[in-house]
Amino acid sequence: MQSDCQLRAQLEAIGVSARELHRNLPAAELVARALARHEGMLAANGALVVSTGARTGRSPEDRFIVEGPAAVNIEWGGANRPCSAETFDRLLRKALLHLRGRELYVFDGFAGADAAYRLPIRVLALTAWHSLFADTLFRHAHPVELDEFVPGFTVINCGGVRLDPVNDGTRSEVFVGIDFDRRIVLILGTNYAGEVKKAVFTALNELLPGQGVLPMHCAANVGERGDVALFFGLSGTGKTTLSADPSRRLLGDDEHGWSPHGVFNFEGGCYAKVIRLSAEAEPQIFQAIRFGSVLENAVVDPFTRRVEWDDDSVTENTRASYPLEHIPGAILSGMAGTPRNVFFLACDSYGVLPPLARLTPEMAAYHFLSGFTAKVAGTELGVTDPTPTFSACFGAPFMPRRATVYASMLEERLKQNTTTCWLVNTGWTGGPYGVGHRMPIEVSRRLLLAAIEGSLDDVAFVADPVFGVEVPVSVDGVSPELLQPRTTWADPAAYDAQAAKLAAAFAENFARYADHVAPEVAAAGPRVAR
Repeated sequence: MQSDCQLRAQLEAIGVSARELHRNLPAAELVARALARHEGMLAANGALVVSTGARTGRSPEDRFIVEGPAAVNIEWGGANRPCSAETFDRLLRKALLHLRGRELYVFDGFAGADAAYRLPIRVLALTAWHSLFADTLFRHAHPVELDEFVPGFTVINCGGVRLDPVNDGTRSEVFVGIDFDRRIVLILGTNYAGEVKKAVFTALNELLPGQGVLPMHCAANVGERGDVALFFGLSGTGKTTLSADPSRRLLGDDEHGWSPHGVFNFEGGCYAKVIRLSAEAEPQIFQAIRFGSVLENAVVDPFTRRVEWDDDSVTENTRASYPLEHIPGAILSGMAGTPRNVFFLACDSYGVLPPLARLTPEMAAYHFLSGFTAKVAGTELGVTDPTPTFSACFGAPFMPRRATVYASMLEERLKQNTTTCWLVNTGWTGGPYGVGHRMPIEVSRRLLLAAIEGSLDDVAFVADPVFGVEVPVSVDGVSPELLQPRTTWADPAAYDAQAAKLAAAFAENFARYADHVAPEVAAAGPRVAR
């Protein structure tokens, strides 16, 4: 393993000077140190429970990318806020001063299971639990790989540093900066571990397209025959639930790359939202949260140490990180073949999208750029109708390049391979939210199974008159009326009005991409009445 002197020399090259270094400690040792330092407590299930303080989620308004030669491909605007090198330098000096003479935990490993494309990453933290988080989430390096380890990106996690917006020139007391020239991520003012994960993901999303790899914000699983399925979807669409299929092996729950050789997981673990988690609904995840896992902001009974899964008094965004080996049958190599099926999951609270539809490659590019789901009425003050939500590539906050770059790569792969793309509505049927009802999860599972098993290959399809997507006329075990959403509404005219409203929302959102895609992609969206 790399000597302490070599490690110190690498750290000093970027200005880090620590009193004591703890590199790649085993999980049990990190848990013991975290408990001894009063960083958290053990729950009855063995997980380490920690608090992230005031910030219990990401701070997207405080995430910045440093302007410089290596940022030439960044599409500025939206989530990609520019930061000057001078500002980054000033904040980096503040962090380095804070680290000087301190005890520092170091995790050296990789993001990316495919050795041809993986990114060596180094995570520096002042707390043992943040190092445990990195240990659960990223891919481990073999001892021989650590001998000559050189990080491709270094994450400096100084969550304990509180910033003064007036004196430090920041937007708030939090700053998350990504410098592609120096390959440094700087995290100040927040202890939320998800910032580490998503900063590394953002870096991969910028770097990998240049290597011919499509980075994807999706889950993936593999069947007994080696067939790969990808699951894209925003929060509330059922991505985690539908991809956690006991009959298939989990490749990963969140971040993957699609190379010319197949799909690979970026991570070595999972980071799941666990509010209202139950052993009955999600047994794999429930059993995975044990010793060696980290539970963020969960409420624990002080006497029994039992986790109160339904208690959202701290936050709705309770999270757990755990290594993939905690999931029975998970593919620990992180490698699989070319996907046979790709699913775009949408929770349509308008109640107008079909429960399953096949997409041409051009339609897939359109809907990938759209990244649609819909909030239900009543979730925000004054909201009485379904509200459309669009997030390009189903992960817009983490995509530094122009969204059409990723969409074009997806379209190309669908055309080059025998991969079928599907749009799945896990939302409402029989009417919008408040009138109709949620699509039964059993129906969604049956539809996905039919697609995955290939039983729809010889079934006739018809074009949806509004959205243009290809809807199967029959699926074994599913009512034919359910496949055509208009027939499930008591008032067909009301359906027509609601469908037209959603189609117009799609068109309005897609206008930003229309000049940057092929005419066939621009024409692959819903039919909007003129």
